[in-house]
Amino acid sequence: MENKLKWCFEITGGLKTVEPNERLSKSYLEQAKSSLFRAQKNLEDNDLLWTTVTVYYAEYYALYSFLQRIGIKCENHACSILAVGHLLREERTRIINEHKGKRIDAQYYIKTDQRPKVQAMLQEAKIFVSNFDELVSNLSEEEIKSYQEKINNPS
Repeated sequence: MENKLKWCFEITGGLKTVEPNERLSKSYLEQAKSSLFRAQKNLEDNDLLWTTVTVYYAEYYALYSFLQRIGIKCENHACSILAVGHLLREERTRIINEHKGKRIDAQYYIKTDQRPKVQAMLQEAKIFVSNFDELVSNLSEEEIKSYQEKINNPS
């Protein structure tokens, strides 16, 4: 993982240490919640493609709110997810990685009879967003500094 993280710091739009931004972090959390609401509407409209896409983005916004809160900027989804996996353990990013793959499948490989799977994704996303909301809302300054140290010195 260290080599991948190093690469993420070297690429354009990759990982970059910035000042922690609580206001922007809260905005991303609100966007995550808004996206969950939109995903629910899409599901009710039987639009499974856009439910899947919106579920993934709800999770990504929640994950990215954590990065903003601890002072990490990144324009590359894979690198953002990798960084959070490094900081919080890969188990915390398992769902978003699965849903990223399902989003790609939904967009490029149309399948039928996916409603139960999409409904399950939405439920998982609600838990994912809630968990990141709680994490971000309860971060202490010491924890933020610890995460910054860990991301800047991956070993």
